[in-house]
Amino acid sequence: MQVLISGEPEELSPGITVGDYLKSQDINPRSVAVEINLAIIPRDSYDTTVIHEGDKIEVVMFMGGG
Repeated sequence: MQVLISGEPEELSPGITVGDYLKSQDINPRSVAVEINLAIIPRDSYDTTVIHEGDKIEVVMFMGGG
């Protein structure tokens, strides 16, 4: 299935959850915020939120520094 992730087209398997996607990219779910179709997904819902064909997803990583 085709989705947009951070503005880039990406092909994902049907039924994949946000949590599955983050794991496949080696992204720590505690270090990002995820938005699907302009709605922020609560972190405790990552493993139950299914990504659908045509979704527009933004993954925002938190950066430390100073």
